[in-house]
Order: sequence, then C-alpha cells, then structure tokens
Amino acid sequence: MAEKNVVTGLLMPKATAVWLVENTLLTFGQIAEFTGLHEIEVDALANEEVGRGIVGRNPIENNEITQEELDKAVKSAEDGDGSYVMKLIKTDLPTVKSRAKGPRYTPVSRRADKPDAIAYILKHHPEISDAQICRLVGTTKPTIDAVRTRSHPNSANLRPRHPVDLGMCTYAEMEAAINKGLRAAGKNPDEIKAHKAKAFENMEKEEEAPTQKPTGFDFSNFLKTSGSGN
Repeated sequence: MAEKNVVTGLLMPKATAVWLVENTLLTFGQIAEFTGLHEIEVDALANEEVGRGIVGRNPIENNEITQEELDKAVKSAEDGDGSYVMKLIKTDLPTVKSRAKGPRYTPVSRRADKPDAIAYILKHHPEISDAQICRLVGTTKPTIDAVRTRSHPNSANLRPRHPVDLGMCTYAEMEAAINKGLRAAGKNPDEIKAHKAKAFENMEKEEEAPTQKPTGFDFSNFLKTSGSGN
C-alpha cells in the first residue's frame, strides 16, 4: 500500500493568516511559520497595509489543523515562548508540487493593473532594476520604459499602486528586490530601514505633540476693567 502524502502548504495561506491574526494570540513568527509567509508580510496583513479586504479562513473548520494543535501554539505564545509551530493534518490528497520558475502568470482581470504596479515601483523604489521589476510584476522592459517616459497609452489614468496589494508578488519578494537593489547601489539595506523607521518615529512624535497655545497679552481682563470704568 502506497504511503500517504502530506500537504506541505495551505490552500489559502493569506486568508488563514488573517484569521489567525484576528482570532488568536499567536505571534507573527508562529503564523509565518505555519502559513509559509514572511513574518513581515504577516505584520503587513495585520496592519492592513496589504491584502485589505481578505476574508479570514478558519484552518480548523477546513480540516488543516486540530483544535489541540492551535491550543498548544496559543499556550506557547501566552507563555512568552512562541516557539511551537503548528503541524498540518495528514491527508490522502497528493502533495502540492511546486512548478519550475518561469514567467509570472497574472490573471487576465489583473493584467490592466500592471502599469500601476510599475509606476509605484518606479516612484517609490528607484533602486529596483528593470529586470527585477519584470520578475515581480510579470512585465516587459518596453512596458517599463513606456511607463517611465509616460509614453504608455494609458499614462493619463495611471495610479501608482503597491504590487503586493494588486496580487502581483508577495511582500517577501518585494523586500528581497529592494534589498538587492540597495546593495547593488552600494547601500546597506539595514541602515536604510533604520533611517526610515527613525524618520517615521519622529513624524509620529510630531503629530502626537500637543499644539501649543499662542502666547501674548490677555486683553480680556483689560477690557472688563475699562468697561466698568465707563
């Protein structure tokens, strides 16, 4: 009798991650390990920076994990450890096979969004090379040049939108491309991130700082005194 195979990946990892974020106390690291996503991507999903509108998928109801597994993982998180990684339920379904890398396929309904994704990368991440953009978005260099020079037929209607939100690539792939581009430019990705984080922190402090009342002479008492004299 042939040995049963084990499904090595979830059917809907992002939807499962959203459900775990909303309904459990698991750490982002535990959720990332279980779903196969990058921890930064889980954080982005939790803050609705990407994947806005994704409906959570309960892995227990869909027979992907047991309640016992989830309880073990939650207890690990509550104990401050968070090292327990949930295991998928064994199934008779064949193992999901990863296909060889080739041109990134984009659903027909989303192909019109590619120029928007290209515009976003060109605007916010000029360090990413054209070759990397081709891999992230599944586009061609002539299309990138057309968006860059605003000779694209739809230039007037382009709206720079994050490629992850458009489903063109994952947050981890985007992060890897950014780091590669920064290194190629002779920059340290960690230093750039630290600088951006510091700038963002300072911006938040400025926004939270109480507005100071304008100082000056208070005419109210003077007016009252003058009025009573008349």
